[in-house]
Amino acid sequence: MEQQFKTKDGRTAVIRPVKMEDAEGIIRAAASIVKSGIYIQKEKVRTIQEEQDLIKELQAKGHMYAVVDLEGEVSGIARVLRGELKMKQHIGIFRTWLAETAQGQGIGKEVMAYTLEWGKSHHLLKICLTVFKSNEKAVKLYENYGFVIEGVQKDQVYLNGKYDDEIHMAYFFK
Repeated sequence: MEQQFKTKDGRTAVIRPVKMEDAEGIIRAAASIVKSGIYIQKEKVRTIQEEQDLIKELQAKGHMYAVVDLEGEVSGIARVLRGELKMKQHIGIFRTWLAETAQGQGIGKEVMAYTLEWGKSHHLLKICLTVFKSNEKAVKLYENYGFVIEGVQKDQVYLNGKYDDEIHMAYFFK
């Protein structure tokens, strides 16, 4: 599944399944987000080999791993990890991030549409995610796409000298 569109500023973007050769671009794009220390639950980027191993594993298990290709450069990712236990195969855990150069361009909406279409076509009942309360744009985006709050963990993370809540949200396909 591949989805091509124009960003708000007229650039061409594509959301598509990850390829092995995307590993270096993913690491490069992730590095700036990890360095900022906000809105991502990661403290260091993977090595190229670690990223390639992850790509192989997720592809082999039938999970969704997509990249946002912005004019030939990896500028974000989206993943849905399906439940591996038989009792949880109807759910997926969603994770995404966009490089700063890709933010504010309508790409998040396209990522959501891509992700929900993938979940529907793979017969999921529910997609879950977590988001920090201070990431108001992301919370609003998820709500606009039909995600509901299932719970809040108060003061769950410590970011930039402040405690922040972690919101658990879910989208139900039924």
